[in-house]
Amino acid sequence: MDIALHYEACGDGFPLILLHGNGERHEYFTHQIAYFSKYYRVIALDTRGHGNSPRGTADFTIRQFAEDLHDFMTEHHVERAHLLGFSDGGNIALCFALKYPHMVEKLILNGANLDPSGVRRTVQLPIEIGYKIACAFAGKSARARANAEMLGLMVNEPHISPAALHTLAIPTLVIAGTRDMIRRSHTERIAQSIPGAERVLIRGNHFIAAQNPAEFNRTVAYFLNPTPFEKNS
Repeated sequence: MDIALHYEACGDGFPLILLHGNGERHEYFTHQIAYFSKYYRVIALDTRGHGNSPRGTADFTIRQFAEDLHDFMTEHHVERAHLLGFSDGGNIALCFALKYPHMVEKLILNGANLDPSGVRRTVQLPIEIGYKIACAFAGKSARARANAEMLGLMVNEPHISPAALHTLAIPTLVIAGTRDMIRRSHTERIAQSIPGAERVLIRGNHFIAAQNPAEFNRTVAYFLNPTPFEKNS
């Protein structure tokens, strides 16, 4: 790997890796880090070119980010982990799980999409316009070039085949907000394409992990380990 990813790690136990969304950093998961580090070794990454992780020279794509995750886990001797990915982080987690299934114990996809059509048009159209403007000025401005690269992740990616999801044999939880920017039909398609996947809707928009952390954390915790909940029921 041409870069070293910035990360925060805390807690002990089985690894739980958190992957943030487009244009964000690992602090998005503040509520999840505090909650899950009581039970797991939580590792929250800054994706390439996000937060405190350098851009490097490799491609700025979802699949490259998945390769970065593989290199990070290998370098840090993490043989297997739970993956929780939000938005583009969910897309990264999905690409990673398809290529390296032996390294994933359980998979949580929050607000992921298989292709750009999964985003509601009212959200996607302004992104496409911003992308075109940034591209027009990219040759003259480093800031515009970086912005074009970031927006390009949402305009041009991901490209994950629903048929490929049929091969996943990893316990998977698909989560979305009741008012998510990802089309409900698209979320359903992801859940239906992964054998045995569970699908849960949580009150809120796309950013439910930050805006409704109590319900989000309970849902994820039960999926990862239902035993304590069943004993207390």
